[in-house]
Amino acid sequence: MKHLFFFIFLLFAVSCVRQPEIYGPVPTRSQLEWQQMETYAFIHFGLNTFNDMEWGYGDTPAETFNPMDLDCEQWVLTLKACGMKGVILTAKHHDGFCLWPTETTDYSIKNSPYKDGQGDVVGELCEACRKHDLKFGVYLSPWDRHQASYGNEDYVKLYHQQIQELVDHYGPFFEFWFDGANGGDGWYGGACETRSIKAEEYYQYDKARDIIWSKYPNTMIFGGTVPTLRWIGNEEGKAKSTQWCNYTFDFQDLNNTKLLSTGIPDGDAWLPAEVDVSIRPGWFYHENEQPKSLEQLLDIYYQSVGRNASLLLNFPVDKTGRIPDADSIRAIEWYQTLQNTFANDLLKGLRPSTNSALENHQELIYTFEKPTTLQCLILQEDITQGQRVERFSINYYRNGKWLPIETDEEMTTIGYKRIIQFKPATMERLRIRFIKAKGPVTLSKVSGY
Repeated sequence: MKHLFFFIFLLFAVSCVRQPEIYGPVPTRSQLEWQQMETYAFIHFGLNTFNDMEWGYGDTPAETFNPMDLDCEQWVLTLKACGMKGVILTAKHHDGFCLWPTETTDYSIKNSPYKDGQGDVVGELCEACRKHDLKFGVYLSPWDRHQASYGNEDYVKLYHQQIQELVDHYGPFFEFWFDGANGGDGWYGGACETRSIKAEEYYQYDKARDIIWSKYPNTMIFGGTVPTLRWIGNEEGKAKSTQWCNYTFDFQDLNNTKLLSTGIPDGDAWLPAEVDVSIRPGWFYHENEQPKSLEQLLDIYYQSVGRNASLLLNFPVDKTGRIPDADSIRAIEWYQTLQNTFANDLLKGLRPSTNSALENHQELIYTFEKPTTLQCLILQEDITQGQRVERFSINYYRNGKWLPIETDEEMTTIGYKRIIQFKPATMERLRIRFIKAKGPVTLSKVSGY
C-alpha cells in the first residue's frame, strides 16, 4: 500500500493553517458558483405539450400552440417555493418550434394564437426571473426536424443566428443547454427523410460558445464539444457513488456513458456532473401521467446532490400554461422535508480531534457530551483546492467498541458534497477515517443529522 501521511485541513476549525498545494484540476469561479446552486429546474413546454408528444417530427402546425392561462410568474414562484435556484427553458426542442419571435423561421410563437402572435415565452420567463431573483437559462436543440436546410451549412448559420438572438435580447444565462440528440428522421421542409451529421464538427460549437460568452462569459455550457459541465449518462436521477469532477475533453470521452457516470480520477479538466430527470415520467406534459412520489424525489436528491452532482429537475407545464397543482404540491413537500431533515446539525460546535500518527490514513473523531443518534452525514471538500478523497470509512463508538455504520453507500469520493445515509446509530463518538487520498484532505464542512 502506498505510504500516506496527510493531514485534515478543516477550514472551519483550523483557519490559521497555510493552505496546502492544489492537486489536479480545480473549478473556475463560474463552475464553483454553479455547483453551489445544487438544485435548479427544467421547463419543457412547446408544441409537444398540445399534441401529447415527447419528440415532435417537425410538421405539427404552429397554430396548435395555444395556452389560455400562461403565467410565467406562477412557474417562478412555484420553483422558488421548492428551493430551485434557477430555471432552464426549452426555447426550441427537436421539432424546431421557437418560443420567441425569431427572425430565423416562421415556425415560431409569432404564428400561433397565443397573444395573437405577439407573445414571447422566453422573454416573459426571463422577466419573471429578474423580478423574483431566479437565475435564467435556455435550452436550444441543435437538431431541428423542421428546417429544410438541416444537414448543410445554411442551417448552422441559422442555428448560430438563433443563439445570437437569444444573447442579444435575453439573459444573463447561468446555463446554456445543447442537447445530445442529433440527426435522424424528420420532416425537414417536407423531405421526410433521415439525415445524419457529425455533431463534433457540424455545429461548430466553439463558435456557438464564443457567441454566448461574448456577452455572458460566466454562462455554464451543457453538451457539444466545449462543455463546462457534463451529463451523468442517464435520465433516471441517479449518479454513481463514486463521482469525480475530473474529466478530459476528448470528444469520444464526452460520449462514453461509463466515463460520464463516474468522471475520470486522473482527468486533466474540471467537468462536474449534472443529473437531469423529470418530476413526471415524461419531459413534456401528458394528462395520463402523475408526479413522482415523495420517496422517489427524496431518493433522487440523495443520489444526485448527495453524490457530488447538481440536480436539474424538470417540470412539464400543462396545456393551460401553468405548472400543475399536483406537481407544485409534491415539489414543495419534497423541499420542506429536506429542510426539516437538515435543520439541526448535531455536529455543530464540536471540534474534532485528529490522529496524525496513523501510518496509512488519517481520521477525525467527534466526541459527544451525551449519547447521540445520527443517521446521516454530509461531507464537503474544499474543491477550490481540487478533489482528493478516494476512499473513507465511518464508525461510531458505543459501549466500549468501535462499530461500522450500516449503509448501502460506497464510501469512495466526496467532492463538493457527499451525503451518507445509514441505519440510525446511537453513539458516544463518531470517527471519519480517510483511507486514501490524492493529497492532504481539505474539508470545508462536516455535519451530522
